[in-house]
Amino acid sequence: MLWIGYAPIFHTAAIADNNLEYQVKAAFIYNFIAFTYWPESTNQTIQLCVYGENYFGREIDKLQNKSVNKKPITVSYINDSNQLKQCQVVFFSKSVSTGLSNLLQSLSNELILTVADTPGAISHGVAINMDVVNNKIVFEINLAIARKSGLDFSSKLLQLATKVYQ
Repeated sequence: MLWIGYAPIFHTAAIADNNLEYQVKAAFIYNFIAFTYWPESTNQTIQLCVYGENYFGREIDKLQNKSVNKKPITVSYINDSNQLKQCQVVFFSKSVSTGLSNLLQSLSNELILTVADTPGAISHGVAINMDVVNNKIVFEINLAIARKSGLDFSSKLLQLATKVYQ
């Protein structure tokens, strides 16, 4: 199931190529942001940062200036881990899987939604991890990590996860 805005849309198309896969993943990221409960103190702009190699092509750029709860989303590409604390959402590319644990540990108490699409990323401390199973995008959530960061998720999002870690 794919969420666009606040209405669920069933996604039955198989992920046949990398472009379609990352187009769908970009839509999922938007919905992860939309179905995350952010504290009132969150910035007026939601900064989405892509850390590592960009497999999205231009797909993730389509989120630029979309908004969630009247807060516009800006997209930036970060290669310096010291800049990650400026972000409200960080997507960790597969290309950084070897250093992922250290990066996530440095962000563990920050108000940042961490997202990845790397096998095992949940065990490294990412809040949401996507995967392709039977040509469909699925995701798991580490609720304890999100709450430690000051975030929570809509029950609708939690119900769609293949697994929720407490």
